[in-house]
Amino acid sequence: MLAYLSVFGVAFGVSVALVVTQSWHGRFSLDSTFGVQKFHTEDTPRIGGIAVVLGLLLAWWLASPGVRLLLGPMLLAGGPAFAFGLAEDLTKHVSVRARLLATMGSGVLGWFLTGEMITDVNVPVLDWLLGYTVVALAFTAFAVGGIANAINIIDGFNGLACGTVIIILSSLALMALQFGDVDLATTSFLVISAVLGLTLVNWPFGKIFMGDGGAYFVGFCIAWLAVLLLARHAEISAWAPLLVCGFPVLEVLFSVSRRWRRGVGVGNPDCLHLHSLVKRRIVRRLAPRASHLMRNSLTGAIIWGVALLPTLIAVKWSTDTPILVLGLAICALLYWVTYARLTQFRWCFVARTLRPAKVFTG
Repeated sequence: MLAYLSVFGVAFGVSVALVVTQSWHGRFSLDSTFGVQKFHTEDTPRIGGIAVVLGLLLAWWLASPGVRLLLGPMLLAGGPAFAFGLAEDLTKHVSVRARLLATMGSGVLGWFLTGEMITDVNVPVLDWLLGYTVVALAFTAFAVGGIANAINIIDGFNGLACGTVIIILSSLALMALQFGDVDLATTSFLVISAVLGLTLVNWPFGKIFMGDGGAYFVGFCIAWLAVLLLARHAEISAWAPLLVCGFPVLEVLFSVSRRWRRGVGVGNPDCLHLHSLVKRRIVRRLAPRASHLMRNSLTGAIIWGVALLPTLIAVKWSTDTPILVLGLAICALLYWVTYARLTQFRWCFVARTLRPAKVFTG
């Protein structure tokens, strides 16, 4: 408990310090209000990832030997993801491709340091291919990079990414505890402690953002803990950690599909994410007189419920692949129908945002 409180305290303290000293570093670190995905109303520091990383460095120093063996390589391997993300936070000129490759590189570095990778996904043909090291390593790098970028995509409203990350990490920790893996569960809880320290400054008042550095790093931690969970416990279906990350994964897949169908670059930002529509279609009606700040924070809290549903299924049936696949399909259908309802203003299966860009008027 002392370790958890210490990690939380450092992350919280550093977050507050970054807010208080923003006049010193704001020239580089502030996130402006200009942009298609900007919903905040004042320039805000976007380097909260620094607080999370410093908290976890303390966690490594305080941890037991077993936890150090898990946390140390994870911190080292997450370096490229954090560095390229932080560079984007400070310069705003690091390409999407470079950041994607950096997160994938963190996956490769994780394998180099630990020898762990994904070799079984409970799909017969793919499992045969994963028997080849090169294929397994490429698949692991792709999966790790995908999850890291998925967390970055949902970093849009106060508390949205932080709260979702805490829900996902809690689910991974619970699955580890189900199989008696205290070290892996403790590692997950230490990451939660660091993220929670940032969260109390990020939500509900939006004084600091996780930023690309924080989102990529924490996303990598989630992905790597999932890789370790599968490697250490063959009983757990590979679909369980996938379902745990169900909301950000579905958000990425739907965003890519939407942008491709509308004829725009898949890496181009837009304001048509589910969380954006929830604010515009639901939160405005629920709180018509609330400030933009409070609407942003309420949107993040509502989306926590979206993130929670797939994790509950995954934790309950972590070893049952058919139920997990069915659960993912149900969550995807609910996401699809809800998204279509928010764009069409009626229950249907076709969202207006899947049409060419010139048709959709918002």
